[in-house]
Order: sequence, then structure tokens, then C-alpha cells
Amino acid sequence: MNDWNHQDDWAIETLAIRTGQVRTEFGEHSEPIFATSSFVFNSAEQAAARFSKAEPGFIYSRFSNPTVAAFETRLAAMEGAEQCVATASGMSAIMAVMQSLLQSGDEILSSYSIFGTTNVLFEKYLRKFGIQTNFVSQTDVAAWREAITPKTRLLFLETPSNPLAEIADIRAIAEIAHEAGAILVVDNCFCTPALQRPLALGADIVIHSATKFLDGQGRCIGGAVVGPSRYLEEVYGYLRTVGPTMSPFNAWVFLKGLETLSLRMQAHSTSAQRLAEWLEQQPAIERVHYAGLASHPQHALASSQQDGYGGIVSFEVRGGKEQAWKLINGTKIFSITANLGDTKSTLTHPATTTHGRLTPEERQRAGIKDNLIRMAVGLENVNDLKRDLIHALEAIDG
Repeated sequence: MNDWNHQDDWAIETLAIRTGQVRTEFGEHSEPIFATSSFVFNSAEQAAARFSKAEPGFIYSRFSNPTVAAFETRLAAMEGAEQCVATASGMSAIMAVMQSLLQSGDEILSSYSIFGTTNVLFEKYLRKFGIQTNFVSQTDVAAWREAITPKTRLLFLETPSNPLAEIADIRAIAEIAHEAGAILVVDNCFCTPALQRPLALGADIVIHSATKFLDGQGRCIGGAVVGPSRYLEEVYGYLRTVGPTMSPFNAWVFLKGLETLSLRMQAHSTSAQRLAEWLEQQPAIERVHYAGLASHPQHALASSQQDGYGGIVSFEVRGGKEQAWKLINGTKIFSITANLGDTKSTLTHPATTTHGRLTPEERQRAGIKDNLIRMAVGLENVNDLKRDLIHALEAIDG
């Protein structure tokens, strides 16, 4: 594997194509897929050396595979990180961080504005193991500082948030975490390293659901943890033992997805901006949540720490769930699915899908209203998407 990830002067578009390259003796130009469960050693001595780490090399695909390693190398380079650990899903990436770096009696301080399943993980499953989570407003920096306790070991947020696009001040919250001897973990799923690099802003660990924009075509499930080796080696040890492993085929798909990530994120952002501005002018729309809008309360902050605003636009329809469902059902182009980050534009109703497992109180504090729709803008012609939404808006009136 080449050493391009140590070339700090290469642009992210170049890193996305040239880092993590693997070539066999056949000299193939596209990276191969190493579809094997294990690797053969030349001798018992070599096997022992591999297992003891005296000799580098691959052993068993649960924790070492060339295709997965290529994806890890490339994503680490793009995030400006020392190391990456690929996982079976975005949720397994979060779980790997929590179970490898925390222990019973520790506390997490999290934003209210997180993915619904992440909330369930914190409130239900981690709590079973004696790890408590306290919640604060994503955007209230003073609240983060006030909520720190002697037991706080980890601060967690996603920015922009899902689905309301709330922006967290990464620099300020990282400073609060470090003053308390805690670490800051940032879910960078909505921006990706093409638009935001949280480690450069002070975060300690970055989480990805590779399923989303890193793939870009809705083909595979996967996740990743990115950061310094002092944390990532422990995460890797958890992966090696527990086994929430990314498959070589999925890693190859993500590797290919990274090559076009910057181009895609620019296109998603451009179309999302146009649709958000247009939606804001529609009488049937009560409110639009998109950080690229001047009306967004954290627009200036987003502009200072992001290189674009991404492809996720959420909006509130005048009325309630019935009107929201009518709009969703009135579209022809949009896919009605809870996934995002695809070339295909998607619509979902968060209150009954992605955040449906939350209690009404939890949805209320997270700002998830019954009239809220999340739109993930794909790569179709933006005028066609607008026409589709016009027809859907007419369905509400009818």
C-alpha cells in the first residue's frame, strides 16, 4: 500500500483517488477485492510472527483484510487522521467507540439533536452496562459546560444534526471537553470530509455511516471510526475481539465511492441550496431547516467550519402529520425511504420512521414535529425535483 496519506499537501480530491491503493503482481489499475476469510502463512514461524505483531501482514478478515485496509487508509487521509477502523455499520462504529473507551460508571454528554437510533443506544442499551447519558441543546455552548460532571468521559454530537441541521460549535465544545479531561466525538455523516473535517477543529474522534454519502448510491451498509491511534488502537482491539466487521466487498464499494465524493457533495449542496431557498417562499411551508439559508440561526457558524452545506433539507408543512404524509405520497420522483446520501432523492417522515422509537417527550425536546419532512437531495435535475414538489404541494391543497 502506498504512502500517499502522509502527503499533507495533496488536495482532498487527489487523496480520495490515490490513497490506499493496492496492487498485486498483476498490476491491476482498480483496487482488487480480497474475498477471503483467512490468509496462508509460509511457515509456523511466520504465523507466530504475524499474531505477535513482530511481522506486519494479514491474518484473518475479521480484523485484517487488504481491501478493508485500503478503505481505512483512504478515509483516514481524507479526514486528516492517523488511523481509521472500518465497521459493519454506522451504529456499530458508535458502539465500538463507546464500549472500547468507556466503562461502567462513566457518563456521556450528548446533544438532544442526534439520530433516533443513537438515542436508543445511549438511553437503553448503554444504560444497561452502567453508562449514563445526559443531554443538552446542540447549540447552547454554555449548557455543555454547565452539564459536565466529574464522571463525564465523552461528549457526542452530530453536526449538521439529523434532521434539523442544527450546527454545533465544534471548536468551543472541543475546548470544553478537553478542559474536563473528556474527549469529543463528532458524527460527520452529513458533511463528510469533503465539506467538514472535525479533527482539524479540535474533535478527537470522527464517526461515519459509510452507508450514506461515502458510498453515495445506497448499495452497502458500513461505518467507520477515525482519529488518533491512541484511541483507535483500543477501538481496533474491540473490533478484533467482538467482530462488527466490514466485508471486503463493501469496503471496495466504499473505496470507489470516495473517489467521487467531493464532486457529489458539491452537486448535492448546490441543488439542496436551490430547493431550500425555493421552499422557503412557498405558502404551504411553515419553516425550512437548512444551514445554507441566511435565515438559519447558525448560518454564520456553518459557513465558518464547513466548505458547503450538504444535501439534507428538512421542512415543516403547514398542518400536521396528515399534510406531511400527503406531500410525501404526492411525489413521483422522490423515493420514500429513510436512507439518505444517495444519487436518488429521498423523503421521509422522521416522527414515524427514523425517530419513531423515541417517546413523544424525546421527540419534542429534539424538535421532531409531526409536520416535519426530511428531504435528502440527490443528483437528479433540480428543476425536475422542484416540479415534483410543486405537484406534491398541490396534493396538500387538494
